[in-house]
Amino acid sequence: MESWDEVRTAFHVARVGTVSGAADALGVHHATVIRHIDSLEERLGVKLFQRHARGYTTTEAGQDLLRVAQATDEQFNQLSGRIKGRGNDVSGELVVTSLGGLSHALVPVLAAFQRDYPDLIVRYLTGERLFRLEYGEAHVAIRAGAAPDQPDNVVQPFFRQAITLYAADSYIARHGLPKSVDDFQGHVFVGADDPNSRAPFHKWLRDTVPDSAITFRSGDVYAQRYAVAQGAGIGFMSRLQAQEIGGLTEVVPPRDEWSAPLWIVTHMDLHRTTKVQAFLKFLKSRAEDWDTL
Repeated sequence: MESWDEVRTAFHVARVGTVSGAADALGVHHATVIRHIDSLEERLGVKLFQRHARGYTTTEAGQDLLRVAQATDEQFNQLSGRIKGRGNDVSGELVVTSLGGLSHALVPVLAAFQRDYPDLIVRYLTGERLFRLEYGEAHVAIRAGAAPDQPDNVVQPFFRQAITLYAADSYIARHGLPKSVDDFQGHVFVGADDPNSRAPFHKWLRDTVPDSAITFRSGDVYAQRYAVAQGAGIGFMSRLQAQEIGGLTEVVPPRDEWSAPLWIVTHMDLHRTTKVQAFLKFLKSRAEDWDTL
């Protein structure tokens, strides 16, 4: 059926028996009711109603339509009730999105939150693509860089990662530890394979050391971290990541220019739901420990 509005209109006409009564129930003009009935009868090629001075009565075909429409309307009302009910508890799906490079911080939070709410299914989506909250692609987005300005989104400042250069114990044993940026000569580095990477620390590295000194390159942020941990070269990661990996020494103190602010983004239609508010409270509480790093 091409138009549920027309079927729903016919259902109300059959239920109350008059165009005016159906118009009042639907909150539309009586001319709209007549137009819907005429259009539906023309599309089906049958008469659904007998018109008379006291109103409309259904034909045999109209009775068939009434039974189907009533069952559909009842199912829709049940579905609506279930959906509204989910807004008052923490169940169903929670969809969170971020850049893949933040998974080391967010996955433990998501896992702990799911343990607290076992009826919840967690979906964690990562990638360079900007997931559209207004299309329902995610409940919560963690985004980096300039404050997001998409309309109808609620944007909250979240966290700024302390990012700096690290060297593994195995690298230091072979090459020593530079005392400062001025002591980088003779050292090798792990970096991005994309020369146009927008990450501020990768840009700084390309501007600071010779291209030939970046001897291990990858487009995979996880591979970059693992390469640093394996002693392939000096490379960037957050203090939180370095603490989790272990066996790493901070080469120089973090700089503000190497990090970008993180933002929590939600859509205004879902921001106040119980599920989203519960997760935001939990996420912010866990992130308080990150500020000590």
